[in-house]
Amino acid sequence: MAKDLDPKCKKCRRAGERLFLKGERCSTPKCAIVKRNYAPGFHGPRQRVRISDYGKQLKEKQKARYQYNMMEKQFRLTFERAKNKPGDTGEIFIQMLESRFDNTIYRIGFASSRAQARQLINHGHFTINDQRMSIPSYKVKVGDIIKIKNNKKEAKYFKNISEILKNKEVPGWINFDIKELKAKILHAPLMDQVNPSFNIQLIIEYYSK
Repeated sequence: MAKDLDPKCKKCRRAGERLFLKGERCSTPKCAIVKRNYAPGFHGPRQRVRISDYGKQLKEKQKARYQYNMMEKQFRLTFERAKNKPGDTGEIFIQMLESRFDNTIYRIGFASSRAQARQLINHGHFTINDQRMSIPSYKVKVGDIIKIKNNKKEAKYFKNISEILKNKEVPGWINFDIKELKAKILHAPLMDQVNPSFNIQLIIEYYSK
């Protein structure tokens, strides 16, 4: 599968805001938005030009795609599937993005970014319903139980994970047992629980042209 190897910090600078693509680093003074809060490019800092309606739609689409760490084809196919389902397209689209396995691992707190979650999944660190799952794009379902694979619990990365997760706020659609390090999907993600930082209506308009 193709990977997006473009520099993450440039994506935040292009969006003009923190997208938290590098986990904890984004909350420190090393964040690119703190150090160089202007669009990347040869000309350096300059006044931002006025953008068209299409430009605004494209910007919101790119912002969402970067946040969920997806390639354009994969992102668009997800939207097309959401559009073909009965109901509110925007809400269904958000549910499909949030239900991705890599995003779920990130929401639980097992990873500090979606990119890190994808790497951990690819390396076989987690199970769903006691079955090893190494597909980041897998859609979790109501009732699914997510755990750290038994032979991975002693890995260096997970040794202090309980301490890290004490201050992690897990969304309401996931029930997380910190003692057992086990998560259960209670229901589909709701829009008010996700509270996306991008304008979903502009994304719908972008793909509806």
